[in-house]
Amino acid sequence: MAELGARIKFTYEDYKSLPESETRRYELLGGELVMVPSPTEYHQRISGNLEFILRQFVRGRDFGHVYDAPLDVVLGEGKEREVVQPDILYISRERSRIITEEEIQGAPDLVIEILSPATAERDRTYKKTLYARHGVKEYWIVDPGARSVEVFSLGEKGFELVKAYGADEVLTSPLLPGLAVPLKDVFC
Repeated sequence: MAELGARIKFTYEDYKSLPESETRRYELLGGELVMVPSPTEYHQRISGNLEFILRQFVRGRDFGHVYDAPLDVVLGEGKEREVVQPDILYISRERSRIITEEEIQGAPDLVIEILSPATAERDRTYKKTLYARHGVKEYWIVDPGARSVEVFSLGEKGFELVKAYGADEVLTSPLLPGLAVPLKDVFC
């Protein structure tokens, strides 16, 4: 008989066997199934605006591929695998081998998470560390409430803040030279 309070650790296989649902999204983090709530309209508007700008830039230069949630990104191997569904992600043409029919198998070059009250702490702590550990080169945290974007670049000791941008600034990316994102066009 299981002890009260004993934690059930889920595996990648458990995650893959979940029934498909139109209304629920899950991530597998540290052996726990975490339900991701449906985003708000403003979250989706920001996501769509940002993805549109990024996709045009990447596609126009044949740099690779831009995706949005829900799309599984599998990080790690064996029983240590974790599955996330970043709001937006970019994979360079050179690393396109990690793209499969069902999922992304490995770290994207760029991950963008848009904060919500239910995910903000996890995006700023656990997932930030997870992305750094698996080699995501650049991580953007978009804060709809503050109308700001923090751009982090992977360094020797994890992610290092490159710059925090306000809504009236133009975001640039160390990873994607030439990209200029007028944030007034994102937070509208």
